[in-house]
Amino acid sequence: MHWEGIIRRYSALLPKVSDDCVVTLLEGNTPLLRAQNLAKAIAPGIDLHLKCEGQNPTGSFKDRGMTMAVSMAKAGGADKVICASTGNTSASTAAYAARAGMKAFVLIPEGKIALGKLSQAMIHGAQVVQILGNFDDALALVKEISERYPVTLVNSLNPYRIEGQKSASFEICDALGDAPDWHVLPVGNAGNITAYWAGYKAYREAGKITRLPKMLGWQAEGAAPIVRGAPVRKPETVATAIRIGRPARGEQALQAAEESGGRIMAVSDDEILAMQRQLAASGVWV
Repeated sequence: MHWEGIIRRYSALLPKVSDDCVVTLLEGNTPLLRAQNLAKAIAPGIDLHLKCEGQNPTGSFKDRGMTMAVSMAKAGGADKVICASTGNTSASTAAYAARAGMKAFVLIPEGKIALGKLSQAMIHGAQVVQILGNFDDALALVKEISERYPVTLVNSLNPYRIEGQKSASFEICDALGDAPDWHVLPVGNAGNITAYWAGYKAYREAGKITRLPKMLGWQAEGAAPIVRGAPVRKPETVATAIRIGRPARGEQALQAAEESGGRIMAVSDDEILAMQRQLAASGVWV
C-alpha cells in the first residue's frame, strides 16, 4: 500500500481539507509490535503490543496532530504558528511549519527540557524564546498571544491536533482487526488519551470495530494533577514530556477513563526508568 500520510489515508473520518493545503511528512503507519518477552516479565498471559510512535517523522505522536493543525491553518490563510513545549511539540511544530513555508514560534520553560528536540526545532528555523516559569506558564502565554495576534496556536488546545491524533486508534484497530481490551499510555497535557478515546469511538460509530477498550492512563507521581484532583504548582519528574501541572485536557482525560471503565493512576520515577530499561531490552527505545 502506498502511504500518503494520515489525512489522505483516513479522509473519511477526519476534518475535510483541500488536497493542495495538506501539509504532510508522511506521518503515521507506525509499527504495532508484539512484545512477548516484555509481557512474560510484567504480565504473563496477556497479548501485549507496543505502538511505536517514535517512528513518526520528528520522533513522536505529535506529528499526527500537527499535520492536521498546520494543514487547517494553511487552509485558513495563516502564515505563522506558535506553541509551548518541553520538547516533542517544538520539533513537530517547527518541522511542519517549515514544510508549509510558515514561521514557527516556540516558547519553552526555564530548564528541564529535551535538548535534542529543541535542537530539532531550531534547525528547522523556529524562533525559540525561553520564559521564566514552567510549561503551564508557557502554555498560558502562547494562548494569550494567539488570541491577541494573527498566529495560530498548535498545542493540543487546538481541536485539529486531537482530530489528527485519533488516527493512531484507527491504525491499531486496523492491525488487530478490532479494538484492544486495554489501551495503556502516559498522560501529560492529556491530549493523547483524549484523542485515542475519540478515535476508538469514531471507529466504532463507523462500523469498523465491535467494541471499545478500557483506557488506563499513567501520570508521574510528581506531576499527577488528575490523580490528585488538583493542579500541581511545581511538577517534577524525570519524564519531561509529562511534567505538567495543569493539563489542558484534564477533564477529557477523566471522561475517557470513566466512560471506558478504565483509570488514571500515578507511577514513580524509579518505575518509569525501570520500564524504560525493560522496553530497551525488548529492542524499543522510549
